[in-house]
Amino acid sequence: MTAQPPALRILPYHQALADYLEQEEPETWHWFGSSDAQSTYAESLRVELLKHTYRLDEAAYPELFAALAEAKTKLGLQVPVTLYQSQSNRELNAALYFVPGEAHVVFEGNVLQLLSPAELRAVLGHELAHFVLWSSADRRVLLTDRIAQAMANDPRAEASHVESARLMRLYTEIYADRGSLLVTGDTTAVISGLVKMQTGLTQVDAASYVKQADEILARAKIKTDQLSHPEAFIRTRSIMLWSEGGAGVDEEVTRMIEGQPSLDRLDLTGQQRLTAQTRRWLQLYLRPEWFHTDAVLGQVRHFFPDFNIAPPGHTDALLAKELDAVDLSVRDYFCYVLLDFVGVDPDLEQEPLRAAFVLANQFGWDDRLESLVVKELKIKKREVQQLHAEALAANESVAVTKPDDEELKDGTNE
Repeated sequence: MTAQPPALRILPYHQALADYLEQEEPETWHWFGSSDAQSTYAESLRVELLKHTYRLDEAAYPELFAALAEAKTKLGLQVPVTLYQSQSNRELNAALYFVPGEAHVVFEGNVLQLLSPAELRAVLGHELAHFVLWSSADRRVLLTDRIAQAMANDPRAEASHVESARLMRLYTEIYADRGSLLVTGDTTAVISGLVKMQTGLTQVDAASYVKQADEILARAKIKTDQLSHPEAFIRTRSIMLWSEGGAGVDEEVTRMIEGQPSLDRLDLTGQQRLTAQTRRWLQLYLRPEWFHTDAVLGQVRHFFPDFNIAPPGHTDALLAKELDAVDLSVRDYFCYVLLDFVGVDPDLEQEPLRAAFVLANQFGWDDRLESLVVKELKIKKREVQQLHAEALAANESVAVTKPDDEELKDGTNE
C-alpha cells in the first residue's frame, strides 16, 4: 500500500471561507492579522506549554527527532520545532500549536510507546502539515480558522458561525492527513497509525480497515457528524482517494464531510450560496413578461434591490445541477419562495400559481408544491390538482435540464 502522493494544496473550503471572511468581515480580518494580536497570542502560548507539559530533548529521544527531521524535510519546513509530552493522562492525541516561525507539537497519552517508527513519522507529518497550511498564502487559512473559532465561541453566535468553524476543523484534518502521506509515502503507516490513535490497539491491519471503510460507504450515504475530526473510515477513504490521484477527489471528500445541503446546517458560505441560488430561482420564475407588475417587482426588490429581470427564454441548467442533491428542507424552501409570490398581485389571478407548477415540475418538485399549496393557501385539493394539470398541459417553455460538460463551462445559459 505504498503511494506517490501529490503536492499539498489548500482545500476548496479553506479558500471559500477565507474569501468570504475577508470580503464580508474586513475589520475583523484586519484585527486578527495585526501584529499586536499575534504577539500577545504567541507569548501566552509559550508560557502555557511550559506549565502543562514536559519538553522533550533530542539527546534523550534521538529516533523521535530523526523522524522529526525527516518530516520537516519532506514538507519543506525550515523552522524550529519543539516537542512536548503532556503531563495529563488523557486519550491518545497529538496537537500542533502554531507561532509564526516556530512550531510546537504536544503528545498526549502513550503515543510514543504505541506507534511504530513509520506511524510516528505519519503523526509528525500530520501535525506539521497544520503548520504548512497555516503558514501558506500569507497565513490566510490561519486567520480564517481563528476568526471562525472566535465567532463560534461568541455567545451571540448563530448556527452558521458554529457550522463554519466545524467545517473548517474537519477539512483541516483532511489536509493534515495528506501531510502524513506526503511524509511517509505509505498509506499503510498512515492508516494504521490513525486507527491506533483512535482505538488504542497495539496491532492494526490497515488493508483490512480500508475494506471496512469501503463497506461502510457502499452501504449508505454518509456524512460526518463529528465536531473536529472526521470518523476514521472517512479519513481512511479520503487518504486512499488522494493517494490514487484520480479526478473528483475534492468533490467526493465534500460529499463525505457535508453530505446533501440542508437548511438547518448551512455555514456562512452555504448561506451566501443559497442567497445566490434564490436570486437565480426567482429569475427563472419571474421570466414571463406578464409577471412584471409593480406589486411583483416591489416584492422581489424588497429582497434583492438590484434584481434584474431575465428575458422570457432564460434558462439555468447549472442551477438544476446544483439543486439536484439538496435535501427536503432546501427543496421545501424553494417551494415556499414560489408561494411568497403567488398572491402578491391579485390582478394576476391564478397565473402565478400555474407558473410555479411549471417551474417546480422542471425540477421534479411539483407534487411537493401541490401539497404545500393545499396546506398553506387553503385551496381545495381538487382545485389545486386541476390547476396543476392545466399548467403542465399548457406549458410550452423549454424544460430545465441538467447540463453537460460544455454547459457547465459556460455557466448560466441565456
